[in-house]
Parts: sequence; C-alpha cells; structure tokens
Amino acid sequence: MSLSQWSADHFYLSAESSYVEQRWEAFPYQPAILDAMSNDDIQEVVFKKSARVGYTKMILAAMGYFAHHRRRNQCVWQPTDDDAVEFVKTELEPMLRDVPAMATVFPAHMQRSKDNTLRQKVFLGSTLHVRGGKAAKNYRRLSVDVAYLDELDGFDNDVEKEGSPPVLARKRIEGATFPKMISGSTPKIKGFSLIEGRAEEADETFRFNVPCPHCGKEHVISWGGKDKPHGFKWVGDDVESVLHICPACGVGYAQSDYLNVWTLGRWISRNGMWIDEAGRFRSPSGEVVRAPRAVCFEIWTAYSPMTTWAQIVREFLSAQRKAKAGDLSELKTFVNTTLGETWEEEVEKADHEQLMGRAEPYPLRTLPLGVLVLTAGIDVQDDRFEIVVYGWGIGEESWVADHVVLAANPASADSWAQLDAYLETAFPHAGGQMLRIEASAIDTQGHYTHQVYNWVRGKDGRRVYGVRGDPAAGKPIKGKASRQDVNYRGVVIKRGVKLWHVGTDTAKDLIFGRLKLSEPGPGFMHFSAGLGEAFYQQLTAEVRVVQKGPRGDEYRWIKRKAGARNEALDCTVYAIFAAHALDLHRYTRPMWDQLVDRVAPRQGDLLGGPLPANPSADAVRAEPVPAVAPQPEPVEEADNNWLGDTSGWLGH
Repeated sequence: MSLSQWSADHFYLSAESSYVEQRWEAFPYQPAILDAMSNDDIQEVVFKKSARVGYTKMILAAMGYFAHHRRRNQCVWQPTDDDAVEFVKTELEPMLRDVPAMATVFPAHMQRSKDNTLRQKVFLGSTLHVRGGKAAKNYRRLSVDVAYLDELDGFDNDVEKEGSPPVLARKRIEGATFPKMISGSTPKIKGFSLIEGRAEEADETFRFNVPCPHCGKEHVISWGGKDKPHGFKWVGDDVESVLHICPACGVGYAQSDYLNVWTLGRWISRNGMWIDEAGRFRSPSGEVVRAPRAVCFEIWTAYSPMTTWAQIVREFLSAQRKAKAGDLSELKTFVNTTLGETWEEEVEKADHEQLMGRAEPYPLRTLPLGVLVLTAGIDVQDDRFEIVVYGWGIGEESWVADHVVLAANPASADSWAQLDAYLETAFPHAGGQMLRIEASAIDTQGHYTHQVYNWVRGKDGRRVYGVRGDPAAGKPIKGKASRQDVNYRGVVIKRGVKLWHVGTDTAKDLIFGRLKLSEPGPGFMHFSAGLGEAFYQQLTAEVRVVQKGPRGDEYRWIKRKAGARNEALDCTVYAIFAAHALDLHRYTRPMWDQLVDRVAPRQGDLLGGPLPANPSADAVRAEPVPAVAPQPEPVEEADNNWLGDTSGWLGH
C-alpha cells in the first residue's frame, strides 16, 4: 500500500492544527509527493516550498504510515528544542489520537507508558524520535530508517562544527535496508539555503504543470514579474482583477479557471521525466523508468486553494510599499514564504583572492620587526590539529606567523604531546630575539571535549585557554569562565579546568573590519607569501547577513556554503581571544614602546644574518606589560553534574 492510499483510508485532520476537522482529502499535487515518500527506491525526498501547501500534514501522514503500515523507526528533527516540543503537542499527539489506525500500534496502555514522552513515541514494532536540531548530541545514538528535517532552513548550517544537519541526519540512516531522508522548508537566503543545497543535489527536480484552460498547453504557474509577459497580472491596485497569463497563448485565466483544471495537472521534471497517477516515473516519451535516488518537488502558494490569488497580490503590494520606504523585511518574507524562493541578501564578505594578492615576502615562522607578542588559535578536528599563530604589534597590527596542520588522533596522548611540542616553537625575530607563543586558545567543542579538558587542565601558568564559541550578538570577545571539574559529590573543584566563552560574532566583526584596512598600521593584518590558497578560502568562508532574532533583525556570520571549511577563521578568532587574555587591546602607546625596547631594539633587520646555534635554548618570552592592576578572573560555577560535560567521550 502506498502512502497516498494509506492517507486516503486512514489519515485525519485534527482540530488543533487544521482549518477544518475532517478526513484527509488530498489536493491534486499531493499524491505524487506522498508516494515518493513511501517509494523504497527513493532515498531522499526534498520539498522546496512556500507556506500553505500542506507539507506538515504530508509528513505527519508519513509518520503514521511508517509506524502503522511499515513498522519502521523514524526521527524528526525540528530547528530548535522548543520547535520540537511544539510539534509534538500541536501536530503529532493530535494525529496519534485522531487517526483510528494508530490505536493498533499505539494502544492506551502504551500511551500511558513512561516511554511515551515529548522526545519519543514507542509503538508496537517501531519508535519515533523527536529532536531539536541545534545540538550535535541530538543526532547521536540513533539508528533509524526514516529521517525528517522539518523547516531545514531554520537549522544552523553547521551544527556545533560537526557538520550540516543533512550530513548528520544521513549518518543515522546509513545502516537501514531502505534508508529515507525527507527534508522540507521554505527557503531563506540565496547561497546559504540548506534546502536550496539539497534541491541542487537531487537527481530530478519536479514542478507541477497544469493545462491552460484556453489552449491546453501544460505550464507551471509562476509569479512572473513586471518585465515578463506571463505570470500574474492585475490592474492598478485592483487585486481582484488578477489573472495568470499563459506563457504559450498569452491569454489570462482566473483562479476559478485553474481550480477547474488542476486535477489534470502532473509533476514534470526539468529533464522531461514525469509522474503518472499511480506514482510511477516515466520518461519524456512515456516509458516507465526506475525512480531517481533523490527527487525534489518545488511548489508555491498559488497552487493551494487555502489562499486566494487576490490575497497573494494584496500581500505583495503591501510589501512593495514598505520596501519603497526602506523596509525590506515584508518583501523578504513574501519571497520566502509565498513564492517559495530564496532572497538575495546584500552580504558583507571578504574576497580571498584579493587578500592573497597583498601577501608579503616574509617567510612563515619568521617574525618581521613589527611583531612584539605571539598568540595561537587551535582548532581540533577528528584527524588533525589546525593552528594559526599571529604576531601582534603596536595598535594590534598583526602578522600571520604560521599556519600548520598537525596530523593527529585527539584520542591519543602522543598527539597531545606533539601539540605541546609545537607550542614551544621558537620563532626567529628580525630584531635578533627568538620569541615563543605567549598565550593560546583551543576550541573545546566537537567530539573530543573531554580530551581537550584533560590537556588544558593545569596549564594556567602557560596561558593555555579552553574556549567555547558564543555566537550571540554583542557578546564580548573574552567572556566569563566557568569551572568544569567537580568532585564525587558533585561539588565544583575551585582549581579545576576553566571553560572560557568567546564572542565569536563580535570577533568576526573585528576581523572583517580589519581586513578592509588598506594601509599598514594599527589593526592592519599582514599575510605571508608562504600561506596557501586554502588559508585565505577558510579565512573568508563566512559572510555577514541580517537574520530575524528575538529582538528583531540581527547581524549573524554564516558560512557562504554549507560544509565550507572555516578552520583558519576559527583559529584567528581564538588567537584574538588569546591576545585579549593578554590585555593587548588595552595597551597604551607607552606600553607598546616598552615591548619594543624588550623585543626589537632599534638596530635594524637582522633576519638576514646567522641564527643562534640552538634557537629553542636561546628563546625568550616577551612578557606582556600589564595593562591594569591584576584582577581576579570572573568564573561561573559549573552545573551540579558530577560527570561534567561528557559529550564526545565515546566519539559519537
């Protein structure tokens, strides 16, 4: 039995989340989508959509179908934990209550069971998990047959640096006999939309075609635009006059005419493949062909009878008036949620090729005269440590002193010893000194949190900081620290390891502001000719965009493309944190001058001469000058959890 047949026989629209409470009656464009969801030859179904097309009801029907008819384990991820709870209360639980067939796999005694929670529903023969999508731990320890990503563009593009939501969800279905991933969303920002990315990777993308009521030619219903001869047209502000102009014959027809022919519509791909009434895939010439592995369906509000074409035009005119007054928010919402298209945002970004072009001819691991202090940022990956060392000069002018990738297994003590050895590297300075790294910051997020804590523990004297990024707007680059170690009674150990919070977006604002500087001096960033192109690509892997936040529009830094590597940028953030830990941002000119006298006596550039025979033995630390009287570091107590943060212990 296909999903469309099961839905016709069993599915029900509940009062809590439907305009009307009644048995399910599919719109003509819905059966093919439902049958693609239940087709075992199809491993991925992508639904790039607007609002008001019935997507949520279709995935609810799929959940009921796979639990009742197929007995398959499932997991649905929502953008946040709160979204997951709301989905369970307003959509899932009413469906389980009102669809009679579900009582056979979810009887009353199981509904009262402790296993029936907001995070999972245990049926006879299968389980449905419900999770929020922001935490990497919510993708672990799950083995399911069907994975749903609902409102995918509401997710973070990279979940706590462990990968994109589709990548993490796909790992949960890898062992299934018939793996299935279903993702749907209204798209958001062009170039950063996760659902757009899934659509681009689909084998076939289908759009719903209907015959023109006048000439009979099949075509998609499109918004068009003022410069296009087809699409929606109306007279002045008279929204009731709206017609859709057929691209074939040029004759307009009303929504009532469309509703008379929409039952004759069919899904046709850009390559001419189409889907028949039985859900079979056919070639352009009509032969039955094997279903694609991944399919995408694109549809927007005009196809749905749940709104009127006049209302769509009314929404557009309202958004257009506000846009002319400088407020683009309503027009952006119209493009995303009504047209089902991405919004092309004006973004702030840096050009990696332009930065490469200004590289300077100093070798890596050598320090020009302007460098007075070294800090390092360290990023931990599953198979390597990535390290960027910055040299700091007067007014926080900076030089990239090194970029190194250490092949490593963070679960191995030998790898941490290798990292220790690197951080003791002595760098030859043009003034004749050998400088070492004064402070370093290492990311604690990811699969190896416990190992990072073990390595950082006891290194306060070496100014080694374990850090965790906080992307919230307005957070200080160097935030507060919290103790992570507790004893067997759950009491915080006062001298235990500290976790420092980094205002990542604040740091990135600073970095990209400095990258715009064109002349050497305070804040300017210098790059060595020894750096490879990958460094610049990673440094510029993110862009600054406007996103809706709890307090209105907020600027956020997001990756240009899901999955893009940004280790050099992260390491730069951590190196800046380490510089702030040394109070370099508060140095006055006399303080910098003291460092100049210690590190780079005014005797010219000596790098051309011979180096000391034993650089490490002769190396000195250019102790920074205290900017202010020493203050106790702000420390927050850890949660009363005797295990502390155990994420990543088992590498899941």
